[in-house]
Amino acid sequence: MAIDLGAKRTGLALSDPTGTLARPHRVITSATPLAEIVAEITRLQADEDGLAAIVVGLPKRLDGSPNAQTPLVEKFVGLLRTRVQTPVITQDERLTSVEAESLLASREKDWRRRKEKLDAAAAAVILQEYLDRWQGGADVS
Repeated sequence: MAIDLGAKRTGLALSDPTGTLARPHRVITSATPLAEIVAEITRLQADEDGLAAIVVGLPKRLDGSPNAQTPLVEKFVGLLRTRVQTPVITQDERLTSVEAESLLASREKDWRRRKEKLDAAAAAVILQEYLDRWQGGADVS
């Protein structure tokens, strides 16, 4: 599972059971999404396939330095780790929203519909990047 934490919307994505392909799952619009995310994680853990890891997009500037959102996401990750048993991993999310917007624009011409789907699509890009690194044998911790 991947999480793209935002100020207004939080996108969630899931992978297939083989850990090969990521897909958008849903968008949470709560201003305080932690409880809703923990409930979703609990529900998904009870499924037959369960969850192997939770990947949270870590925002950074293009040069790799922290931005204004970085400490907020790090705090969220710390809180999430105290509430779930599944490993929580951070993944660089630079340019994932741009990539997600580009992918959505090729399929959905209406910008309003794209906006509704953007956060979950960005979470899918974050998860796919993590899965690709993991499949390639890179250190993903």
